[in-house]
This record gives sequence, C-alpha cells and structure tokens, in this order.
Amino acid sequence: MNKHHESTGPAGEQQITLRGPADLADALPYLMGFYPNDSVVMVALHGSQGRFGGRLRLGIPQAPGEWGPVADQLAECLVSGSERREGRPDAIVIFLCQDSPDGASGRLTMERLRPFAQRLRTACGALDVPVLEALCLSDGRYWSYCCPDARCCPDRGNPLAMPGTTVMAAAATYAGVHVRGTLRDMEARLRPWRTPAAVRAQEKALDTAGPALLPRLLDERARREVTEETLRLARRLMDRIEDAQPAPPALADAGDDQLIGSDEAAAVILGLQDRETRDKAAAWMEGPEAQSALRLWRTLARRCVGPYGEHAAAPLTLAGWVSWSTGDEPGARVALSLALRADPDYTFAQLLHRACNEGLDPEALRRCLREAADADAFADEEHASAEAVEAVQATVESGAGRGATPLHVRKVRALPDGGRRRARAPRPPGGERRKASPGSTRPRVPAAGRRTRDARRYGRRGSRARRHD
Repeated sequence: MNKHHESTGPAGEQQITLRGPADLADALPYLMGFYPNDSVVMVALHGSQGRFGGRLRLGIPQAPGEWGPVADQLAECLVSGSERREGRPDAIVIFLCQDSPDGASGRLTMERLRPFAQRLRTACGALDVPVLEALCLSDGRYWSYCCPDARCCPDRGNPLAMPGTTVMAAAATYAGVHVRGTLRDMEARLRPWRTPAAVRAQEKALDTAGPALLPRLLDERARREVTEETLRLARRLMDRIEDAQPAPPALADAGDDQLIGSDEAAAVILGLQDRETRDKAAAWMEGPEAQSALRLWRTLARRCVGPYGEHAAAPLTLAGWVSWSTGDEPGARVALSLALRADPDYTFAQLLHRACNEGLDPEALRRCLREAADADAFADEEHASAEAVEAVQATVESGAGRGATPLHVRKVRALPDGGRRRARAPRPPGGERRKASPGSTRPRVPAAGRRTRDARRYGRRGSRARRHD
C-alpha cells in the first residue's frame, strides 16, 4: 500500500486525513458530487499534506488507440488549469471507474484498462508531476495500479466500503455534502425519451409546430409576439409544476412529464431556439421559481426526441445555469456537458461550462439578469441578449485576475439603421449537421427546410450573424 495523507480542505478548515487506496476510493463520490460511471477522474494534490485541488473527469474512450492522445491532453489540462488557479500540483491521483458488462468481471476490466492507467501515469510524469495513486473501481471493488504488495492489494481487489458507513461519509453529511447518485442516473434525467409511442407523439408535435413558427420568427413584429407567447406558456407550465402534488424523488420526473402536453412542450422548445427568448427565461434562476424552472427545463430536454436532439441545447443550458446559480455545481456540469454534446458550438453553454469549471461566482450574471428583468427588457431585446452573453464573458474573464485564461467570444453589436440580428430559427429534422447513412431516410419539414438554413446563415437586412449562441 502506498501510505499517504490527503486533507479535504485548506488549512484552517476542518480536515479529514485519508490513508491509502481504500479511503481514496471512498472519497471519490464526495469529491465529484456523484458516482462517476465509465469515467477517468484525475485530482490534483497540493502541499506537503496533499490538499485536494482541481479535478477533471472524462468518459473513458472506447478505442484503446485513443488512450495515448487522451492521456496527454488530460494531464496537460489538469496541470495547466491548476497552475492558473492554485499553483502547480505536487502530485495527482487517478481513478478509472468502469463496471464490467456482467457485473462480475471487475478484475478483467481492471486489466483491460491497465495500459490506459500506465499511459496516464507516463503523461503526468512527462510534466514532472508524479502520480501518487492510480485506482480502478469496478463491480464494487477497487484495485491499485501503483501498489505491488499482494498482501494489501490482492489480485481479486478489495471491496468498496458500504455507502454511508465511513468517516468520510459522516464528515460529508455533517458538512452538507450530498452525493446525487451515479453519473448515469443524472444524465438519464436529461436524456430524450425512448418509449416509442411517446417519442412518436412528441416528434409529431414538433413537426407540426416548426413550419408554423418559422415564418413568425423571420418577421420583426411577429418574433416579439413569439417571445411573449413562449415566456407566458413557460410560466404557466412552471406554475403547473409547482402546484402539483409532490412526488417521491424516483417518480418526480415521470410526474412532471405527465403535466405537460406534447404541443405545449413543442411550442416552448421551438420558442427557446430564439436567443432573446432563452436569455429572458434565464432570469428564473433563484428563489422558489428556480426549482420549478429547473424541473421544466429538464422536462423539455427529455422531449427533444429523435432528429430534434440538437434543440435540447437550449433547455439543457438553462438547466445547467439554474443548477449553477443555485449552488449545484455537479448538476450544472452534467447538464452543460450534455448541452455541448447536443450542439458543440452553442456559445452560451460553452461560456457557462467554462465559468462553472473555473469555480467562478455566478453572481455577475445573476445581477445582469435581475437588472434586465427590472427594466422590462422587452423594449430592447437585443441589448438584453448582449448583456446576458457579456455577463458570462465578464464572469469568465474575472478569473484572469487570478491567472485564468479568458475565453474570447465576439460580442453582440447593434446593426445599422435599427436592424436586428436574426433569431435562432428552429432547425427542421433535415437540417442536422450529421449526414444520413446511405440508404437511410430522414423526415423533413415541407417547404421550410431551405428557408430555415438561410435563416441560420443570415440575419435580417442581409447581414451575416453568428451561427450559434
């Protein structure tokens, strides 16, 4: 066993000393806020006592050929990110978390991942940062890749402690730290429906609403009406969710799904593709309405079914923003990561994800959104949208004062002669970036596809506009 001590907080705060692989394995879900499935997790350690610093999580690449480049990138990202925030790490701890397909072959999983663990150790060593411990967690057991002593680290592995039975669990409970289940469970709350009948009904509603909404988004006056209609409907749905009989946690999402009709969900999902509408909806971020808003955004994300998966970027980003604003950083990271999977170029999600991962304070954006709401921003939607994006940008750049590298994003500027930038028009299913496989068919929205593509490329009055917000 590699004996070492890590404290959970900086000097002056209550600290817990972790001794060896067993304590490290037990601490992982409390460090992350959830149990990371199918993930590589790297944690920086600082100082002589090994204080926990920055942490990084990524899904384990399926192809072994990707392990080398991924290992180099992860090591570089963790070390450089730590240097910007807390200084160069003195050591790193690695976790590889993946259950076997049958739930009984954890040792085989550990051996299969051994080359990845070694590649990660080599990548950290190349940056002159040693790996203090590298663990594999699989099927309720853990193995150390660093300890050669079979007396404490046998081939069969060691069982993980039962949840809630350790000193770390007691300390976390006392400190108010909660583990939100597994990463897979958290993502499942936000992923699109899979039940065929429900998927067909929701896809039909989206197919019907899209062609009717697109011409209105391309018209100046009608687009403002769409914004007001979308926000009024979203508010009614939030009130409906809030007034519903509370359900047990395991049934809460299903209960929310039953409260919202397919046509209602389609109208709000498509309306949120307009960035000004989305930014106004982001003002529901604190107080009692934050939780009903979060439940609504989760529900709408689950309704972005089939070829409408890319539309989930808007509700997922709002879910991530509300989670971050209310102090749920693990939930925010999960939602924002899924938003970027749905649309990797979605600027608002990029900015929020970066700011959340930098550990910055969301108050700058909250303040901006409060001021916009108090000033009744319907009279100047472009200004409100620009302020929302610039507030996140300012939040990210505020980290530069602590050594962080700012994320540069072109800011919104007013168009000449009172012109307006384009709405982010709803994409028809046929407008996705991915090409259909040979011989496959893809549903299309009649007569609207070309206009939708043109709307995405050009703003009003022929001006080029940013493609994603």
